[in-house]
Amino acid sequence: MLFRFSLRFGGPISLFMKRIALFPGSFDPFTKGHEDIVLRGLKLFDEIVIGIGRNANKARYFPLEQMTRLIEGAFRNEPAVRVITYDDLTAHFARELGARFLLRGLRNTTDFEYENGISQVNRYVYEDVETVFLITSPHLAPISSSIIRDLHRYGQAIDEFVPYPMEEPVRTEV
Repeated sequence: MLFRFSLRFGGPISLFMKRIALFPGSFDPFTKGHEDIVLRGLKLFDEIVIGIGRNANKARYFPLEQMTRLIEGAFRNEPAVRVITYDDLTAHFARELGARFLLRGLRNTTDFEYENGISQVNRYVYEDVETVFLITSPHLAPISSSIIRDLHRYGQAIDEFVPYPMEEPVRTEV
């Protein structure tokens, strides 16, 4: 039996409602910066779903299946983390999951400007969703997926930037 009560400024909530956060992105590749956001997010949420979005207008460098497998391996000892691919609006996918939170990392003010607009649209589409921003840990702020792709494309090792052993990839050229 769930007990319900109302807050002064909000609607009814459940004392036992699972706090699920969706961490959406293309994760091409998933970096140590992304891992940091998930691990810190686990202190705030009961479950985090890493949602790898499919974007028909954007060619991937690392195949989706490979990245899904690598991320799952990186969190194999974290039962509160799931990895799921999706092909829908992020807000629709969050509603389908029962996620009332979107988790996002911010490296700088440029990220904030971009993410702020997206969070407003997500809230328009799914009014019960809240976006929670975590500031990237300073030592990880310079890391971006696009920089890692460039390093890899030109033969530079990327192992220190990703939270999994880098296998020889089956690459999709951009």
